[in-house]
Amino acid sequence: MKLSPNLLGRFGRRKSWDDVIFDTINTLFMIFLCTVMLYPLLNTLAISLNDANDSIRGGIGLIPREFTWYNYQHVFGEAAILQAGLISILRTVIGTALSVFCTAMVAYTISRQYFVLRRFMTIAFVLTMYFNGGLIPTYLLMRELNLIGTFWIYVIPGIIGVFNLIVIRSFIDGLPESIFESARIDGAGEWTMFFKIALPLSLPVIATVSLFVAVFQWNSWFDVFLYNSAQPHLSTLQYELMKILQNSNASLTARSAADVFASGQGGGANIVTPTSIRAAMTIVVSVPIIMVYPFLQKYFVKGLTLGGVKG
Repeated sequence: MKLSPNLLGRFGRRKSWDDVIFDTINTLFMIFLCTVMLYPLLNTLAISLNDANDSIRGGIGLIPREFTWYNYQHVFGEAAILQAGLISILRTVIGTALSVFCTAMVAYTISRQYFVLRRFMTIAFVLTMYFNGGLIPTYLLMRELNLIGTFWIYVIPGIIGVFNLIVIRSFIDGLPESIFESARIDGAGEWTMFFKIALPLSLPVIATVSLFVAVFQWNSWFDVFLYNSAQPHLSTLQYELMKILQNSNASLTARSAADVFASGQGGGANIVTPTSIRAAMTIVVSVPIIMVYPFLQKYFVKGLTLGGVKG
Protein backbone atom coordinates (compact mmCIF):
# COMPACT_ATOMS: atom_id res chain seq x y z
CA MET A 1 0.00 0.00 0.00
CA LYS A 2 1.35 3.36 -1.01
CA LEU A 3 1.03 6.19 1.50
CA SER A 4 0.26 9.70 0.35
CA PRO A 5 2.92 12.41 0.82
CA ASN A 6 0.73 14.15 3.39
CA LEU A 7 0.53 11.02 5.57
CA LEU A 8 4.25 10.43 5.21
CA GLY A 9 4.95 13.98 6.20
CA ARG A 10 2.60 13.78 9.14
CA PHE A 11 3.58 10.41 10.62
CA GLY A 12 7.01 9.84 9.15
CA ARG A 13 8.76 12.85 10.61
CA ARG A 14 10.30 12.78 14.05
CA LYS A 15 8.76 14.89 16.80
CA SER A 16 10.47 18.16 17.54
CA TRP A 17 11.42 19.17 21.05
CA ASP A 18 8.50 21.60 21.10
CA ASP A 19 6.08 18.73 20.39
CA VAL A 20 7.67 16.54 23.07
CA ILE A 21 7.51 19.31 25.68
CA PHE A 22 3.90 20.13 24.80
CA ASP A 23 2.83 16.46 24.95
CA THR A 24 4.58 15.98 28.28
CA ILE A 25 3.06 19.08 29.89
CA ASN A 26 -0.36 18.24 28.45
CA THR A 27 -0.20 14.67 29.79
CA LEU A 28 0.92 15.77 33.25
CA PHE A 29 -1.82 18.42 33.37
CA MET A 30 -4.50 15.88 32.40
CA ILE A 31 -3.25 13.42 35.03
CA PHE A 32 -3.36 16.18 37.63
CA LEU A 33 -6.87 17.19 36.52
CA CYS A 34 -8.14 13.60 36.73
CA THR A 35 -6.59 13.20 40.16
CA VAL A 36 -8.24 16.40 41.43
CA MET A 37 -11.63 15.25 40.13
CA LEU A 38 -11.42 11.63 41.29
CA TYR A 39 -9.83 12.13 44.71
CA PRO A 40 -12.95 13.46 46.51
CA LEU A 41 -15.05 10.54 45.26
CA LEU A 42 -12.43 7.92 46.11
CA ASN A 43 -11.82 9.52 49.51
CA THR A 44 -15.55 9.45 50.26
CA LEU A 45 -15.68 5.79 49.22
CA ALA A 46 -12.74 5.00 51.53
CA ILE A 47 -14.41 6.74 54.48
CA SER A 48 -17.67 4.90 53.84
CA LEU A 49 -15.81 1.58 53.95
CA ASN A 50 -13.76 2.51 57.00
CA ASP A 51 -14.64 1.81 60.62
CA ALA A 52 -16.44 4.83 62.11
CA ASN A 53 -14.33 4.75 65.29
CA ASP A 54 -11.16 4.86 63.27
CA SER A 55 -12.47 7.59 60.93
CA ILE A 56 -12.68 10.00 63.87
CA ARG A 57 -8.86 10.08 63.91
CA GLY A 58 -8.89 11.48 60.37
CA GLY A 59 -6.17 10.94 57.83
CA ILE A 60 -8.17 8.60 55.58
CA GLY A 61 -6.79 8.72 52.05
CA LEU A 62 -7.79 6.54 49.12
CA ILE A 63 -7.74 3.21 50.96
CA PRO A 64 -9.76 2.32 54.11
CA ARG A 65 -7.56 1.93 57.16
CA GLU A 66 -9.93 -0.50 58.93
CA PHE A 67 -12.26 -2.02 56.36
CA THR A 68 -15.91 -2.61 57.30
CA TRP A 69 -19.34 -2.95 55.64
CA TYR A 70 -21.14 -1.77 58.78
CA ASN A 71 -21.88 1.75 57.50
CA TYR A 72 -23.76 0.31 54.53
CA GLN A 73 -25.38 -2.35 56.70
CA HIS A 74 -26.66 0.40 58.96
CA VAL A 75 -28.04 2.38 56.02
CA PHE A 76 -29.74 -0.56 54.32
CA GLY A 77 -30.79 -2.06 57.63
CA GLU A 78 -33.57 0.49 57.97
CA ALA A 79 -36.95 -1.11 57.25
CA ALA A 80 -38.19 1.71 55.00
CA ILE A 81 -35.13 1.88 52.74
CA LEU A 82 -36.25 -0.65 50.10
CA GLN A 83 -39.73 0.87 49.77
CA ALA A 84 -38.22 4.35 49.65
CA GLY A 85 -35.74 3.24 46.99
CA LEU A 86 -38.61 1.92 44.86
CA ILE A 87 -40.48 5.23 45.15
CA SER A 88 -37.30 7.11 44.18
CA ILE A 89 -36.87 4.93 41.10
CA LEU A 90 -40.53 5.33 40.11
CA ARG A 91 -40.52 9.11 40.52
CA THR A 92 -37.26 9.37 38.59
CA VAL A 93 -38.44 7.24 35.66
CA ILE A 94 -42.03 8.51 35.45
CA GLY A 95 -41.19 12.11 36.33
CA THR A 96 -38.35 12.28 33.81
CA ALA A 97 -40.36 10.69 30.98
CA LEU A 98 -43.41 12.92 31.46
CA SER A 99 -41.40 16.09 32.04
CA VAL A 100 -39.17 15.64 28.99
CA PHE A 101 -42.08 14.68 26.74
CA CYS A 102 -44.33 17.57 27.81
CA THR A 103 -41.47 20.08 27.78
CA ALA A 104 -40.49 18.96 24.28
CA MET A 105 -44.08 19.36 23.04
CA VAL A 106 -44.32 22.91 24.38
CA ALA A 107 -40.83 23.73 23.06
CA TYR A 108 -41.81 22.53 19.59
CA THR A 109 -45.01 24.60 19.71
CA ILE A 110 -43.37 27.89 20.64
CA SER A 111 -40.54 27.27 18.14
CA ARG A 112 -42.98 27.47 15.21
CA GLN A 113 -42.87 30.89 13.57
CA TYR A 114 -46.54 30.70 12.58
CA PHE A 115 -47.73 30.18 16.18
CA VAL A 116 -49.40 33.53 16.93
CA LEU A 117 -48.87 33.34 20.72
CA ARG A 118 -45.21 32.33 20.36
CA ARG A 119 -43.73 35.51 21.85
CA PHE A 120 -46.36 35.85 24.58
CA MET A 121 -45.98 32.23 25.72
CA THR A 122 -42.19 32.49 25.76
CA ILE A 123 -42.29 35.63 27.93
CA ALA A 124 -44.89 34.05 30.24
CA PHE A 125 -42.72 30.98 30.82
CA VAL A 126 -39.53 33.00 31.31
CA LEU A 127 -41.18 35.23 33.91
CA THR A 128 -41.79 32.18 36.10
CA MET A 129 -38.01 31.80 36.40
CA TYR A 130 -37.81 35.19 38.15
CA PHE A 131 -41.09 35.33 40.10
CA ASN A 132 -43.03 32.70 42.01
CA GLY A 133 -45.87 32.64 44.51
CA GLY A 134 -43.75 31.51 47.44
CA LEU A 135 -43.82 28.44 49.64
CA ILE A 136 -47.16 28.95 51.40
CA PRO A 137 -49.22 29.82 48.27
CA THR A 138 -47.63 26.85 46.50
CA TYR A 139 -48.59 24.55 49.36
CA LEU A 140 -52.16 25.88 49.33
CA LEU A 141 -52.35 25.34 45.58
CA MET A 142 -51.14 21.74 45.91
CA ARG A 143 -53.77 21.18 48.61
CA GLU A 144 -56.55 22.58 46.42
CA LEU A 145 -55.43 20.29 43.59
CA ASN A 146 -55.62 17.30 46.00
CA LEU A 147 -52.01 16.36 45.27
CA ILE A 148 -50.80 16.30 48.88
CA GLY A 149 -50.46 12.75 50.15
CA THR A 150 -50.23 11.30 46.63
CA PHE A 151 -47.40 10.07 44.43
CA TRP A 152 -48.21 12.64 41.72
CA ILE A 153 -47.03 15.52 43.89
CA TYR A 154 -43.54 14.44 42.78
CA VAL A 155 -44.40 14.56 39.07
CA ILE A 156 -47.05 17.14 38.13
CA PRO A 157 -45.61 20.37 39.68
CA GLY A 158 -42.36 19.97 37.74
CA ILE A 159 -43.78 18.61 34.53
CA ILE A 160 -42.60 21.71 32.59
CA GLY A 161 -39.07 22.95 33.29
CA VAL A 162 -38.58 26.47 31.91
CA PHE A 163 -34.79 26.21 31.57
CA ASN A 164 -35.15 22.86 29.80
CA LEU A 165 -37.91 24.36 27.65
CA ILE A 166 -35.59 27.13 26.46
CA VAL A 167 -32.79 24.67 25.73
CA ILE A 168 -35.01 22.36 23.65
CA ARG A 169 -36.71 25.26 21.85
CA SER A 170 -33.32 26.74 20.93
CA PHE A 171 -32.22 23.37 19.54
CA ILE A 172 -35.37 22.97 17.46
CA ASP A 173 -34.98 26.55 16.18
CA GLY A 174 -31.62 25.49 14.80
CA LEU A 175 -33.06 22.64 12.74
CA PRO A 176 -33.45 23.34 8.99
CA GLU A 177 -36.92 24.74 8.37
CA SER A 178 -36.90 23.18 4.89
CA ILE A 179 -37.36 19.73 6.48
CA PHE A 180 -40.61 20.81 8.12
CA GLU A 181 -41.79 22.61 4.97
CA SER A 182 -41.20 19.50 2.87
CA ALA A 183 -43.13 17.37 5.37
CA ARG A 184 -45.96 19.91 5.41
CA ILE A 185 -46.16 19.84 1.60
CA ASP A 186 -46.41 16.04 1.74
CA GLY A 187 -49.42 16.37 4.04
CA ALA A 188 -47.80 15.82 7.42
CA GLY A 189 -49.57 17.35 10.40
CA GLU A 190 -48.05 18.86 13.51
CA TRP A 191 -48.13 15.58 15.43
CA THR A 192 -46.36 13.78 12.59
CA MET A 193 -43.70 16.47 12.30
CA PHE A 194 -43.18 16.45 16.08
CA PHE A 195 -42.86 12.67 16.47
CA LYS A 196 -41.09 11.81 13.20
CA ILE A 197 -38.92 14.89 12.62
CA ALA A 198 -38.46 17.09 15.69
CA LEU A 199 -38.01 14.36 18.31
CA PRO A 200 -35.57 12.11 16.36
CA LEU A 201 -33.43 15.08 15.30
CA SER A 202 -33.45 16.48 18.85
CA LEU A 203 -32.15 13.29 20.46
CA PRO A 204 -28.91 14.92 21.74
CA VAL A 205 -30.72 17.71 23.57
CA ILE A 206 -33.44 15.31 24.76
CA ALA A 207 -30.76 13.10 26.34
CA THR A 208 -29.15 16.14 27.97
CA VAL A 209 -32.41 17.41 29.43
CA SER A 210 -33.33 13.89 30.54
CA LEU A 211 -30.14 13.74 32.58
CA PHE A 212 -30.90 17.12 34.18
CA VAL A 213 -34.43 16.08 35.15
CA ALA A 214 -33.40 12.60 36.32
CA VAL A 215 -30.71 14.00 38.63
CA PHE A 216 -33.19 16.52 40.05
CA GLN A 217 -35.85 13.86 40.64
CA TRP A 218 -33.39 11.39 42.15
CA ASN A 219 -31.86 13.90 44.57
CA SER A 220 -35.08 15.66 45.59
CA TRP A 221 -36.22 15.25 49.18
CA PHE A 222 -37.69 18.59 50.29
CA ASP A 223 -41.02 17.98 48.53
CA VAL A 224 -41.32 14.71 50.46
CA PHE A 225 -40.72 16.56 53.72
CA LEU A 226 -43.19 19.30 52.78
CA TYR A 227 -46.06 17.28 51.30
CA ASN A 228 -45.71 13.59 52.19
CA SER A 229 -43.86 13.41 55.50
CA ALA A 230 -46.97 11.81 57.05
CA GLN A 231 -47.09 9.14 54.32
CA PRO A 232 -44.29 6.62 55.04
CA HIS A 233 -45.20 4.50 52.00
CA LEU A 234 -44.49 7.51 49.74
CA SER A 235 -41.14 8.41 51.29
CA THR A 236 -38.11 8.51 49.01
CA LEU A 237 -34.60 7.18 49.44
CA GLN A 238 -33.06 10.62 49.89
CA TYR A 239 -35.58 11.57 52.57
CA GLU A 240 -34.98 8.35 54.50
CA LEU A 241 -31.22 8.83 54.27
CA MET A 242 -31.64 12.39 55.51
CA LYS A 243 -33.54 11.06 58.55
CA ILE A 244 -30.79 8.51 59.21
CA LEU A 245 -28.23 11.31 59.14
CA GLN A 246 -30.30 13.39 61.55
CA ASN A 247 -30.59 10.44 63.94
CA SER A 248 -26.84 9.94 63.71
CA ASN A 249 -26.25 13.61 64.52
CA ALA A 250 -28.56 13.37 67.51
CA SER A 251 -26.77 10.24 68.69
CA LEU A 252 -23.39 11.93 68.46
CA THR A 253 -24.69 14.91 70.41
CA ALA A 254 -25.64 12.60 73.27
CA ARG A 255 -22.07 11.40 73.61
CA SER A 256 -18.86 13.18 72.81
CA ALA A 257 -16.40 12.15 70.14
CA ALA A 258 -13.99 11.12 72.89
CA ASP A 259 -16.54 8.65 74.26
CA VAL A 260 -17.03 7.21 70.78
CA PHE A 261 -13.31 6.76 70.35
CA ALA A 262 -13.00 5.18 73.79
CA SER A 263 -15.77 2.70 73.04
CA GLY A 264 -13.92 1.69 69.91
CA GLN A 265 -10.70 1.21 71.80
CA GLY A 266 -12.30 -0.75 74.62
CA GLY A 267 -14.85 -3.07 73.08
CA GLY A 268 -14.80 -2.38 69.39
CA ALA A 269 -18.60 -2.17 69.24
CA ASN A 270 -19.97 -1.27 65.83
CA ILE A 271 -21.19 2.32 65.74
CA VAL A 272 -21.78 4.95 63.10
CA THR A 273 -20.97 8.66 63.06
CA PRO A 274 -22.37 11.50 60.94
CA THR A 275 -19.16 11.44 58.88
CA SER A 276 -19.34 7.74 58.08
CA ILE A 277 -23.10 7.85 57.40
CA ARG A 278 -22.73 10.91 55.18
CA ALA A 279 -20.01 9.19 53.17
CA ALA A 280 -22.08 6.02 52.75
CA MET A 281 -25.14 8.08 51.76
CA THR A 282 -23.13 9.99 49.16
CA ILE A 283 -21.98 6.78 47.52
CA VAL A 284 -25.46 5.22 47.61
CA VAL A 285 -27.17 8.17 45.91
CA SER A 286 -24.31 8.74 43.43
CA VAL A 287 -23.97 5.22 42.05
CA PRO A 288 -27.18 5.22 39.93
CA ILE A 289 -26.28 8.54 38.27
CA ILE A 290 -22.69 7.39 37.68
CA MET A 291 -24.02 4.22 36.03
CA VAL A 292 -26.42 6.12 33.74
CA TYR A 293 -24.14 9.01 32.74
CA PRO A 294 -21.71 7.06 30.47
CA PHE A 295 -24.61 6.03 28.23
CA LEU A 296 -25.65 9.67 27.77
CA GLN A 297 -22.18 11.20 27.63
CA LYS A 298 -21.94 11.19 23.82
CA TYR A 299 -25.14 13.25 23.64
CA PHE A 300 -24.47 15.45 26.65
CA VAL A 301 -21.88 17.93 25.34
CA LYS A 302 -23.38 18.07 21.85
CA GLY A 303 -26.90 18.63 23.11
CA LEU A 304 -25.95 21.28 25.65
CA THR A 305 -23.74 23.15 23.15
CA LEU A 306 -26.15 23.10 20.21
CA GLY A 307 -29.10 23.87 22.46
CA GLY A 308 -27.53 27.14 23.50
CA VAL A 309 -26.68 28.49 20.03
CA LYS A 310 -29.84 30.57 19.71
CA GLY A 311 -31.70 32.49 22.34
